Amino acid sequence: MVSIRSTLAMSGVIAAVHAASLDQYCTVEYAAARLPVENLNLGITIDESSVSASLTTNSSVSSEWFSAAVIDYCNVTFAYSHDGLANDIVHVSYLVPPPEKFSTRYVSTGGGGLAINSGLQYSPVGIIVGAVSGLTDGGFGSFSTNYDQVVLLANGTVNWQATYMHGYQAHHELAVLGKQFTRNFFNVSDTEKVYSYYQGCSEGGREGWSQIQRFADQFDGLAVGAPAFRFSHLQTNHLSGGAIEQALGYFPPPCELEKIKNLTIAACDGLDGKVDGVVSRSDLCKLTFDYNSTIGESYACAASGASPAQNGTVTAKGAAVAASFADGLIDSQGKRIYINPQPGSVFSDAITTYNADTGAWEPTTSGLGPQYVARWLQLQERDTIDGFAGVTADTLRDWMALGMQRYYDSLQTTWPDLTAFQAAGSKVLQIHGEADPAIPAGSSVHYYDSVRKIMFPELGFADGTAALDEFYRLYLIPGGSHCGSNADQAAGGWPDSTLQTVIEWVENAVAPETLNNTGEIDTVCRWPLRPLWSGNGTSFECVYDQPSIDSWLYTFDAFKFPVY
Repeated sequence: MVSIRSTLAMSGVIAAVHAASLDQYCTVEYAAARLPVENLNLGITIDESSVSASLTTNSSVSSEWFSAAVIDYCNVTFAYSHDGLANDIVHVSYLVPPPEKFSTRYVSTGGGGLAINSGLQYSPVGIIVGAVSGLTDGGFGSFSTNYDQVVLLANGTVNWQATYMHGYQAHHELAVLGKQFTRNFFNVSDTEKVYSYYQGCSEGGREGWSQIQRFADQFDGLAVGAPAFRFSHLQTNHLSGGAIEQALGYFPPPCELEKIKNLTIAACDGLDGKVDGVVSRSDLCKLTFDYNSTIGESYACAASGASPAQNGTVTAKGAAVAASFADGLIDSQGKRIYINPQPGSVFSDAITTYNADTGAWEPTTSGLGPQYVARWLQLQERDTIDGFAGVTADTLRDWMALGMQRYYDSLQTTWPDLTAFQAAGSKVLQIHGEADPAIPAGSSVHYYDSVRKIMFPELGFADGTAALDEFYRLYLIPGGSHCGSNADQAAGGWPDSTLQTVIEWVENAVAPETLNNTGEIDTVCRWPLRPLWSGNGTSFECVYDQPSIDSWLYTFDAFKFPVY
């Protein structure tokens, strides 16, 4: 193990780090002297020989999660192993800002899909806010290796080390090491606070919550989007469209569902008081829109790839599929299993695939849902299921329960008691695109409300929400898609300063009443308030509408245990 004090021949450089230029300290020698080798109770050993340091200047970066910028940074990477584990190597990467822009901050960034990191999609935000910015490979072999590639050691054998690393441990280690590395690199004294933050969406949102629920004081603030809560329910539910189509005996061409989606947007656009191409009140749409109104409307789509041209009119069976899908998954006893995306969202999980051999449309047997069932539940090294024959809503319910039980302490990520997080004085800002087709916006509302009920059972809805708002705030982005803006509802935009908003909340006690947005809708309401325009779309306010709120609240009573 490296002894940091044995390298203090560089002490003159260290003491003057804030006066140095980026290229002066972006060296392997300097980085190795700053490794976080203090006893951090992680049970790891850092490999000094693995250190690398590379300088990047004038890099143009852009994302919907931060404003476009030109940045300079030093990328320091190193590896460590867990004591007592054979063949174990974890790589971490820390982007370090120029010393004159360092603001005594550290930021961890998360992954997406089945990746534990998102590379440069999120990490530049750390440099932008004057922080050291970290990401991890989870011990999966490389920064580009995804969790699904290592979840099994062989058919029938779960790789539990990789699963717990992906579930929460890797990000815990990344943050603990990163905060100490930041302190060491910039010679920050133990008496001076290094503020720590997190940003991530989708799987990255789940990773952020995995830290909140276990390591309450690890981060001072987090900006998370569309968290992949209820891992087993979410992944299995990607099969809900196929199961619904199988039950109804109709597999609509993708163009038919696209037409229904477009008609839904057009019909529900003005329910919020403003016609702008955005369904800002998908709740009102859910309460009022009749999918049968789309029957007979014509559609046409050109041939694309293996899919032939599609021409026709919306059928009664197509409208029935859309309505059933929008209603969510219901078991044979009429009890709710899970929810699907809000009206106006793309029907991603109901999209069919053309079979050139039979000349028919069929449910899709690949993607996240089938892969989850094959690898995580059936424990087979394959990414597809054989088909939907015999797969019913009850089948999906039972698969969800199996996965929840097997991975409850690693991947499910729904612990609702945030008392320790509240006591630590930490803050979390959560956003979710209202038209997210991959993770229903209602998923975030359900977890938020579960936390409210568990933490403040003695308070009513309004008072409990007010108490929760002291440290946990939720915003639904009008028309937003999955972790970004939506081409189908482009005026909805996407907030690009959520991390800066959290920093203001943490460091200056400026709690965000609303969020600034980049679209034509420049203000986003805080849940449970809902957007409403009057005066022909000229006057905006955030309103309390109980029937609309109630349309977001569900009980998953198909299960004999709580599903938070």
